[in-house]
Amino acid sequence: MSGSAGPRLALEAGGLDLRAQCSAYLGEYLDKMTLACEGLGYDDLWARPSPHANSITNLLLHLAGKLSMWIGVVLGGRDFVRDRPAEFAADRTADGEELFDRLAAVVADCRTILGDLDGPALERRHVVQGYEVTGLGAMLHAVEHMGYHTGQVVLLAKAARDRRGDRLEFYPHLSTGTPPPVVGEPEESV
Repeated sequence: MSGSAGPRLALEAGGLDLRAQCSAYLGEYLDKMTLACEGLGYDDLWARPSPHANSITNLLLHLAGKLSMWIGVVLGGRDFVRDRPAEFAADRTADGEELFDRLAAVVADCRTILGDLDGPALERRHVVQGYEVTGLGAMLHAVEHMGYHTGQVVLLAKAARDRRGDRLEFYPHLSTGTPPPVVGEPEESV
């Protein structure tokens, strides 16, 4: 679960290629969650803010399942059997590093799949979880869904860090007026 100086920004990658842009967002969301959760303990990662809410780790399990289904199976033809209720019912079944590694492997596979998609694959119709969608719709839904849950993970992680007096700032340059940090070389288009 090692993080970097800051998340790679999808805004700076992909150009006009929607597949590359979606791939870049998957990478950015994973970076943000990893950075936000770096240094959190086992109890912080499994803590549910209320009895009917999800922990960070439940959300990691859920994202691995969602992406594996909507991109891996639908767009990549991967074999995968999903147990959605188990994603939310899990309680202290694995450590955070294991779950981040699992999600990172799923995201890497999804990014490879997105890089290999062509026009007909994006136009093809599929039925997923009872919804009829195009390949493009499945791709956009999966990326949007990861963005939605990334916000939840970051919120929970920031709350846990704040309790320790450890502030997390993804974009310090926006509040200080200094140039943004250079995290690494821009990613190549997929």
